[in-house]
Amino acid sequence: MKQDLTALRIEICGIVQGVGFRPFVYNLADRLNLTGWVRNTSSGVEIEINGESQAVQSFQQELQNHPPVLARIDTILITPIQPNNATRFEILTSQAQPGQFLPVSPDVSVCPDCQRELFDPKDRRYRYPFINCTNCGPRFTIVKDIPYDRPNTTMAGFPLCPDCRKEYENPHDRRFHAQPVACPVCGPHLTMIAGGRIVASHEDALHIARKYLKDGKILAIKGLGGYHLACDAANPAAVIELRKRKKRSDKPFALMVFDRAALEHHALITPEDWALLTSPAHPIVLFDKLTSSDVVPDAAPNQHTLGIMLPYTPLHLLLLEPAPGFPNIFVMTSGNLSEEPIAYDDEDAFTRLSPLADAFLLNNRPIQTRVDDSVVRTFHKQSYPIRRSRGYAPDPIFISREIPPLLAAGAELKNVFCHTRDHYAFLSHHIGDMENFETYQSFEEGIAHMERLFRIQPERIACDLHPNYLATRYAHQRSQQENIPLVEVQHHHAHLAACLADNQWDSLDPVIGLCLDGTGYGSDGSIWGGEVLVGGYSGFQRAFHMKYAPLAGGDICIRKPARMALCHLWSAGLDWEADLPPVKALCSEERLALHTQLEHQINSVATSSMGRFFDAASALIGLRSEATYEGQAAIELEAIADRDEINYYPVEIIGDLLDPAPLWQSMIMDWRSGISLPVLSARFHNSISRLLIQCCLILRERTSINQVALSGGVWQNMILLARTIDQLEHMGFKPLYHHRVPTNDGCIALGQAMIAGTMNI
Repeated sequence: MKQDLTALRIEICGIVQGVGFRPFVYNLADRLNLTGWVRNTSSGVEIEINGESQAVQSFQQELQNHPPVLARIDTILITPIQPNNATRFEILTSQAQPGQFLPVSPDVSVCPDCQRELFDPKDRRYRYPFINCTNCGPRFTIVKDIPYDRPNTTMAGFPLCPDCRKEYENPHDRRFHAQPVACPVCGPHLTMIAGGRIVASHEDALHIARKYLKDGKILAIKGLGGYHLACDAANPAAVIELRKRKKRSDKPFALMVFDRAALEHHALITPEDWALLTSPAHPIVLFDKLTSSDVVPDAAPNQHTLGIMLPYTPLHLLLLEPAPGFPNIFVMTSGNLSEEPIAYDDEDAFTRLSPLADAFLLNNRPIQTRVDDSVVRTFHKQSYPIRRSRGYAPDPIFISREIPPLLAAGAELKNVFCHTRDHYAFLSHHIGDMENFETYQSFEEGIAHMERLFRIQPERIACDLHPNYLATRYAHQRSQQENIPLVEVQHHHAHLAACLADNQWDSLDPVIGLCLDGTGYGSDGSIWGGEVLVGGYSGFQRAFHMKYAPLAGGDICIRKPARMALCHLWSAGLDWEADLPPVKALCSEERLALHTQLEHQINSVATSSMGRFFDAASALIGLRSEATYEGQAAIELEAIADRDEINYYPVEIIGDLLDPAPLWQSMIMDWRSGISLPVLSARFHNSISRLLIQCCLILRERTSINQVALSGGVWQNMILLARTIDQLEHMGFKPLYHHRVPTNDGCIALGQAMIAGTMNI
C-alpha cells in the first residue's frame, strides 16, 4: 500500500535562536521518522518537513504546543509543499538575509543541569565558572550581530577544543550550537588582582576571593553584564565602608544568597516571590525583611524590604558556596560610583573601581553590552517590574498591530529607549539617569547597537516634551541631521499609553488614566505629576490635577523635602509655625530666602507633582527633611504606615483642581495632638486613594468609561496601589496596571512609541 506522504514549509519568528530550537526540531523529526531540514535565518527559523501525513501533523502540533522552555513563538507560517526526495533530516548552515531581523534571547540564569555538573567531581567542567548549555548562559550581553552564531559573539576569540566541538556539533547533545559553550581547556578563566598585580588565577583566584569576602573586604567582580561590588552584608564595617566609597548615603543595596536555605534566614518567602526569584531571569526580588535577619541596617536603611537575588551564573554559585564560618548573604551592588553607569570594560573598571574595591575578580570573556540587574516584586501574585534589564531585555513586547519603524528616546530618569519594527517593541536594557556624560554615552551606544542588531532604520523619532532632557536633545539633533519626523509626547500621556500597551490594549477608545509621579513636563510649561487623564494612544484630556504648588529653587526642593513642605503650606495659605518639623529643619536664612522666592516668584515653577506631595507630607510630620536619593521621603513614609488604619483626610475637588489645603490642616492638627507617625502616614495614603476613587466615579458618571490605567513612579508605593486597586474593583471598575514593564519612567519609551506609531504623519 502506498504511503500517504505530505510536506510542509514552516517559517517561525520569535525567540527561536539560542534557545535550543534547532536541536529540538531535529530530535522531534528524528523521533517521528521525518526527513527534511531546519536552519536559522536572520528573521527566525525555517523548516521543511516530509513524511507520513499523521507524523507530519504530530510534528506540527508538538512544535506549536510544546516548544523549548526558553523559546517564544510569535508568528508561524505553514505552507504545504510537494514532498521531496530527502532521505534524512539535517541542520543546514545559518542563512543571513539582508535587512531581516529576529528577537534576541535575554541572558538566562544557569540551569539545573549545569549546576549539577558544576559540583560533580566526575564531570570535566567540575567547578568551571563559565559552564553553560543551550538552556542557559549569556545571550544579549555577548551578541554582536545576528544570526546568533558564535562568530557573531564575544566568544569568537575562544576556539573550541575537540571535546567541546564534538558536543557543539552533536544535535543530540545539550550543548548543540550553544554559542558560549566552553570548558577549562578552551574557554575563559578567572584572574584575581590585588594591589595592582595578578595574585592568582583559575581556582586559586576563587579561593582568594572568598577569603577576601570572609575577611570583610570589598570585592569588584566581573559578572554577566558588568561589574558588581560585593561584601559581607552582615558585616557592619564592610557595608558602611562600601557606602562611604560609593558615595551612596542611604539607597538600599542589592543582596545575593546562595539558596533558599540562606534566604529563609532573612526574608518572608511567598510561593509567588520564590517562583519569580527562580525564574530564568533570576531578577532581584523585593522581599519583606524578617526581624531576625542579621543583614546590617546600613544595607537597606529605613526599609522593611530587602532586594535579594540568587546566583544566576556559575561564578556566583562557586563564590557563594556555603562553608563553615562563611557568610550567607552578600551585598552585590552595581559596580559604579553613585549615579554613574555600571562598569563593564576591564580597563574602565580598573580606572573607576580601584578606589572602591580592595581587589578584583575578573575574567577574560568580553562583555558586548553592559546590563544591570533587573528588579521586580510581586503584586496580586503577578510580576510587578521596578527595573527591566538583565534576563528580560531585549525580549520585545509583542504588539497586535503593526507600527512603523521608530525610535522612542525615553525619559531623563530611569532611561530606557525603545525601537519598533513590525509587531515588536524592543525595549532596551536599563540605561539609568541621564545626568552625566558616561550615561549619555551608554545611551548612544545602546541605540546604535540595537539598530544594528535588529536592522532598524527609524522612520520617525519620539521624545519627551521637556526641552532640556538629554534624551530629548538627542532626538532633536538626530531628527534634524537625518531628516526624520519628530514626535514630541507629553510625559503623562506616555505613561497612560505604556500602561495600555503593557495590558495589550488594542482599542483606540479612551480610558481613565491615574498618572502619578514626581516630574513630567506639562503642555502648559508647568511640572505635572498628579494627573487624572482621559485618553488613549491617539490623545488625552486633563480631567483633574493636583492644585499647583510652587517648586521654589527647582531641584533643591527634591533634595530637601522640608522646602517642599513649606512651599505647599504657603500655597495653602497656612503659616510656617515655629514648631513644625520642616520649619525647624531649615535655618532662618534659608527660610527667609525661600519666602522671598515664593512671594516674588523667583526661580519658582508651578508643579502638580504627586511625588513632591508625598515628599511634603514626609517632611511635615518630621520623617524626612532631606533626601539623598530619588523618592526617599515617600519610600520611608510608606515603610512606616500602619496597615490597619482606615481613617483619612479631606481633599477638596474644585472644578478640575484637587486642593489639598484641608488635608494639610487636618494633618497638622493630628500631628499636634500626638497621633503616631505610622497612623499619620496611613491616613495620608488613605486620603490619596479615596480622592482618586472619587475622581474615577465622577468621570464614569460623565463618560461611562469603566477602565482605569495606573502608571507613574508613585504606583511603586504598594500601600497606595493595593488600596486603590481594591477599591476600584469594589466599585466595578476594571483597573489596568503594569506587568511587563515598570510603572516608573522605565515605561515612558514604550508609551512614546505607541503614541508616535499611531499618528498619521
